[in-house]
Amino acid sequence: MIHDVNQTMPFSFTSPEFMQNPYPFYDMLRSQHPLHWGTLFKYPGWYVTGYEEALTILKDTRFKNRIPLPETSKKYEQLKNIQNNMLLFKNEPDHKRLRLLVSNVFTPRIVESYRPYIQKTVNDLLQQVQNKKTMDVVSDFAFPLASLIIAKILGIPQEEQYQFREWAASLIPTIDFTRSRKALINGNIMIIVLQDYFKELIKKCKRSPEEGLINQLINEEQQGDRLTDEEILATCILLVIAGHETTVNLISNSILALLNHPRQLMELKGKPWLIESAVEEFLRYESPTQMTARIASEDIEIKQTTIKKGDQIYILLGAANRDPRKFKNAHLLDITRNPNHHLAFGYGAHFCLGAPLARLEAQLAIQTLLDRADNLKLAAPEPQWRKLIGFRALNELPITFDRVGI
Repeated sequence: MIHDVNQTMPFSFTSPEFMQNPYPFYDMLRSQHPLHWGTLFKYPGWYVTGYEEALTILKDTRFKNRIPLPETSKKYEQLKNIQNNMLLFKNEPDHKRLRLLVSNVFTPRIVESYRPYIQKTVNDLLQQVQNKKTMDVVSDFAFPLASLIIAKILGIPQEEQYQFREWAASLIPTIDFTRSRKALINGNIMIIVLQDYFKELIKKCKRSPEEGLINQLINEEQQGDRLTDEEILATCILLVIAGHETTVNLISNSILALLNHPRQLMELKGKPWLIESAVEEFLRYESPTQMTARIASEDIEIKQTTIKKGDQIYILLGAANRDPRKFKNAHLLDITRNPNHHLAFGYGAHFCLGAPLARLEAQLAIQTLLDRADNLKLAAPEPQWRKLIGFRALNELPITFDRVGI
């Protein structure tokens, strides 16, 4: 059975209306069928907007990951080679092997050990704006926080951390479905810069072992197996991208959601113990990652719909997380929502390794801001979103406040 999106709902994923608010479009698509065949992207494929359908596909290892660039691509060779070695795009058995090695440096105990540093960094960033009575949540708070934490984890010297924003900003468009030739050219150039940088850093770590994730990756061993230098390099570059994008989006999107829902803001301000469930709701309501892709390795039937071998599957996580069949009042923000089994970090074998770190950073950043700032308000009536499809990311989020207490 094939449900052709182009016959029932012609729209563009790159339209200004979609970029500002994709959820009505997701609803229209889902109302036709939660699995739709269409050609809205360069490669025709299935658009998945239903929660159960998305969960089924994410759990099924017959749906394979693929790198964003075609295997035959020669123009962006450096970018393609790095993506080939990234955990994000691996399939079994390579994925299981690599994840086992990398996951040991992202245990809950290790993540929790960064709590004091994260809290201090949050305090320092708020200290810098306490007398200004205004700040851009993205550039003054969320982005520097994510940069400093990832740099700390990787063991990057503090004087070199300024480069992180440029690195992440150049590489995110290369894995988004809006990518242009210019974005790929810039990304390929940036990858060469990052390769040179991290190769030298890896050599330095081998000569003079210090604290940091790079040294842990170098020394990590499972059943006689170790990461290759290429895999360590790809993991470092993946962390620069993923460690920024998800966390920056989560923090800034959460603050925007609260400012657009003043009753929820006041409830969280008065009941700080709700911060964990609040962050889960922010993840569901305005998912930092909106889309992930798979390819069918064989003919597979999902909900009486046959997906053919080689078909592309576009899983719209932002749509699945607002599926009314799964979530009551799906379009309402409810920081007390329970249960809340959202798919913001994916599911199954490819569940996001950095999820505990992103959650902890968001909890500390949001709660500390609410504790220390009075009379938080938006400084712009309608914040603008970046022109990305796979990510829900603000260009900026200017806010005002009466004070930021000590």
